[in-house]
Amino acid sequence: MPRLAAHTDTVPPSGIRRLFELAHSLENVVYLVVGEPDVAVDPAVLAEAAVAWQADDTAYTPNGGITELREAIVDTVREHNGITTELERVWVTAGATQGLYLAMSILLDPGDEVLVPDPGYTTFTMNAHLVSAVPVPYPLRPAAGFAPDLDELDRLVTPKTRVLIVNSPSNPLGAVFDRETLGALLDFAERHDLWVISDEVYERFTYGVEHVSLAALAAERGDAAENRVLTVFSASKTYALTGGRVGWLLTPPGFAPLLRAAQEAMVSCVNTPAQRAVVTALRGSQQHVADAARHYRENLDAAVALLTERGIAHLEPTGAFYLWVDVSYATGGDVAEWAERFLIEQRVAVAPGSAFGRTGEGWIRLCAAASTDDLLEGIRRLPAPPAGPQA
Repeated sequence: MPRLAAHTDTVPPSGIRRLFELAHSLENVVYLVVGEPDVAVDPAVLAEAAVAWQADDTAYTPNGGITELREAIVDTVREHNGITTELERVWVTAGATQGLYLAMSILLDPGDEVLVPDPGYTTFTMNAHLVSAVPVPYPLRPAAGFAPDLDELDRLVTPKTRVLIVNSPSNPLGAVFDRETLGALLDFAERHDLWVISDEVYERFTYGVEHVSLAALAAERGDAAENRVLTVFSASKTYALTGGRVGWLLTPPGFAPLLRAAQEAMVSCVNTPAQRAVVTALRGSQQHVADAARHYRENLDAAVALLTERGIAHLEPTGAFYLWVDVSYATGGDVAEWAERFLIEQRVAVAPGSAFGRTGEGWIRLCAAASTDDLLEGIRRLPAPPAGPQA
């Protein structure tokens, strides 16, 4: 039998999916493990997709997406993100995940290094391995409020470093980087002549803080900064369309010929009814988004209050819909093994922090996009800390 490509051995399995699949083999489980919105999709969005299917609107579209959707994205990022862009810089992808892979596949050669946040979303590392690049974690530490340490980033750079990945609001942390931090990251990228991939999937869910798009901040500095930033967005979380698989990648100018070929090779195009649905989502009332944000905020507030009451240390969330919780007092140095045991014994599915990187050891991620009752019940089943609040 012919051998597989050598780099496939380096792709790590998802520690989140492993717990998710185990949970589905059990009964009466409280699911707090995956980032699946629990809110309903706007009926107008569903109706538009149904109309497209019924009308047999199922032909190929341009590789970059239907014009109506790309125009809607141009308008949306201008209104919500302060990004001025053109149609040819907008590429509709099969969710943000494919957008990330597409960006990394055109920016990284085999052996190139990409700086990924740790803790950070699992596919940053998985995608790097799939394109034969080398993921280099940059730690986000509790002592620094989970903000990046620029001095440490400088020390991690080598002649092979090509890309910096930034994720704000953060999955798994629920943290939002402020304008000053993002500006410092842009300075760092310019100093080392790096590409920047900005994952802004949770951009519509921030609580009491400003979301700043890196591309907008870079544009304020001029072409040299703007032309190094690629941004990934998605309809999955904003509009609860995780299975619709529609995201978009915004690029600097001049990428269109390359991306037209790369997209053709990967997926050709995203399915037409899903694209039609997202046009309606972007152009229509945003009340469903506002309602979802309020629901997540209320859940997060209730969860933080209960964690505080129980003396369980956690990061105060300012974005996304996750809680980053310190259970190191109970895990014995192996949070992945503990999370599996916790699921079997307590019937609560949580994501082990180590699935997001070495710095996540001892922590868990709870998804607050759930019913309030489920979220609070899951927290009640966490073991009590030894005595009082944890440091």
